[in-house]
Amino acid sequence: MTSGPQHVSSRDNALLKELRRLAQDSHAYRKQGRVWLEGDHLCRAALQRGVQPALAVFQASYWDASGHDWALDGMRPVVIDDTLFATLSGLESPARMGFAVTLPPAPALAPTLASVVLDGVQDAGNVGAILRCASAFGFRQVLALKGTAGLWSPKVLRAGMGAHFGLQLIEGLDVADAAALAVPLLATSSHRGEWLHAAALPWPCAWAFGHEGQGVSAALMALARRSVRIAQPGGEESLNVATAAAVCLHASAASAVSAGGLNPEPKPRGTRPA
Repeated sequence: MTSGPQHVSSRDNALLKELRRLAQDSHAYRKQGRVWLEGDHLCRAALQRGVQPALAVFQASYWDASGHDWALDGMRPVVIDDTLFATLSGLESPARMGFAVTLPPAPALAPTLASVVLDGVQDAGNVGAILRCASAFGFRQVLALKGTAGLWSPKVLRAGMGAHFGLQLIEGLDVADAAALAVPLLATSSHRGEWLHAAALPWPCAWAFGHEGQGVSAALMALARRSVRIAQPGGEESLNVATAAAVCLHASAASAVSAGGLNPEPKPRGTRPA
């Protein structure tokens, strides 16, 4: 049975200060060894993946109305006065609850997994959207090279909408680390390579996506087996990197499904990749 909540009513409370840093500083998760999940949807997505919070934090009025509906496995929740919870939130319209979750240890790079390589993708929204696409389309591993937005930062977590907990995530890598991949590395180009819609795509494979302005670096492009272009008959100069990733990853997944290499049915929640 869950014990009574710990109430926080002082702005100077040490735990509140730690949580505030965790929610608002994109690098704090590395120092604290835990990450901040804000909002009902993201917290429930974590629970569905079998992730249990180290702390469950509620706005006082939300706790009084709905907090008792959360199954916390004997954990003592933290209840924060409404006005103080608003200072904790990293959102313009604050959510009413959140989880602090222990930062998962970085797995060893798996050379044969279908993977996404992020090369200096700096916008947190783009990174989170790409993680969500990777999870949806069967890419189980994401490698983030140095210069990419922190994979476990609050903004990336919100944009990922729970995808983090179905992926193997490794960050802080160099181009040389990406060379350990045993699957073909593919990269997009706006001006050269075969057309994506006409290409016979390998499975499993890895896709490289680069900086919003500069694209994939020359060093990483040198590792790519193939370069492909996305048809843009409307005539735009380029696509947003997260949009390009969605198009490419879906094309790979569709090709793999057609060849019998992937099951088109969604995987059940509650399990992490092996």
